[in-house]
Amino acid sequence: MFIDSHCHINFPELSKIFDEVLANMRHNEISHALCVSVNLEDFPQIQLLAEQYDHIYASVGVHPDHESDTEPTQALLVKLAQHPKVIAIGETGLDYYRLKGELEWQRTRFRTHIRAARECRKPLIIHTREAAQDTLRIMAEEGAAEIGGVMHCFTESLEVAQAAIEMNFYISFSGIVTFKNAIMLKEVAQNIPLERILIETDSPYLAPVPYRGKLNQPAYVKHVAEEIAKLRGISLSEVGHATTENFRRLFLNSRV
Repeated sequence: MFIDSHCHINFPELSKIFDEVLANMRHNEISHALCVSVNLEDFPQIQLLAEQYDHIYASVGVHPDHESDTEPTQALLVKLAQHPKVIAIGETGLDYYRLKGELEWQRTRFRTHIRAARECRKPLIIHTREAAQDTLRIMAEEGAAEIGGVMHCFTESLEVAQAAIEMNFYISFSGIVTFKNAIMLKEVAQNIPLERILIETDSPYLAPVPYRGKLNQPAYVKHVAEEIAKLRGISLSEVGHATTENFRRLFLNSRV
């Protein structure tokens, strides 16, 4: 069995084929999925999915480059995270690729999420792109290691991965790890401890080979696991078991 630790099945591309998405998950042995929030306006949709389906979980947060009508406060995030199916805070973090200029507001938003996670005792889902050093610095300054979490859709170096692991974080691989030119990322997947690895789709984006360029969905997380198994020279079942247990340990305290 496998768990998709990060997807956006509430997005229109997947919500309009939702029955098919669920059927494909069953067919490919995807036992659970974490539907991740990118803004507060759409959070009620995610919460409703989590309430309707036992195998769907939710997070609450505002993506670092998302122009949300409602700027998250620590108090609001903590309040929304009280729902029993909300198992994480995020996605949050820093993104210096899509946005340029004065980005102190983005760093402030990131700090707010870390503080909320520490208050409500739920792990963080962190997005970082072209901002690794500032991301690690703020994580350290705000005590993110106290609560831990996951570096989602990881694309950074082995050194950055090791620094995050030292702060009690997991490293999550998306379909990017299956891309032929993702040499640095493959090195990370080969060398970090298996007990610190998660798998995800980030669907509807970043479909893995052999679906690259097409609409992604949670069922395809199995291809991410296959690539990690090949890179590490271990069985697919070993990757499935380890990443499932890692998800349980981080997010659910073995409730699955």
